[in-house]
Amino acid sequence: MASLQYFLTQLVVALQWSPPYSISQNTISDLGNTVCGNFNDRHVCSPLHEVMNFSFMLLGATMVISCLLVHRLFSTERSRWVTLGFSLFAIGGVGVMLVGGIPENSVPLFHGVGAALPFIFGNIGIVLLGRYLAAPLAFRLFTLTSGLVALTALVFYATGSFLGLGEGGLERIVAYPQTVWLIGLGVFLLRGKFQIGGEVR
Repeated sequence: MASLQYFLTQLVVALQWSPPYSISQNTISDLGNTVCGNFNDRHVCSPLHEVMNFSFMLLGATMVISCLLVHRLFSTERSRWVTLGFSLFAIGGVGVMLVGGIPENSVPLFHGVGAALPFIFGNIGIVLLGRYLAAPLAFRLFTLTSGLVALTALVFYATGSFLGLGEGGLERIVAYPQTVWLIGLGVFLLRGKFQIGGEVR
């Protein structure tokens, strides 16, 4: 649930832009860009870029740590697939930390690799968890839908077909579902909604 900070930070950082930040045209990484000017044919000037990059790293660490702590709860006959799902999601978390540690204008190649890890591995991990996680049907459907929506959007994003949403708009459909899912996982765990091995945990 600590991942809520990611959305709040984006709002605070975006509000400091002048001219205004565009959700449809600017990417999420533009909020962490460390210079003012033109970048990839987009105007960027993020006075609070350090705050955003810290938020990226904090989100990535949250993804990794949560996977390490939570996956042990799910000791079932399908735990191998669940472990793989959480492992892929954790790899995505490492990528998010790279995004924060290597802003897009510093070493674009490494930044791009960092962004690709959650986009690809993180979302595949969520799909696996949606299929094999020992959880209520509603949560499994929520999990599976989150991963499939993000992966479908990724296909369009990778081909440059932004579906009229702009680069930044479509990127959010690729990136946001996994963070929303992680917050949802925290809510379900706090409410004791998972019944594993005959007991609610």
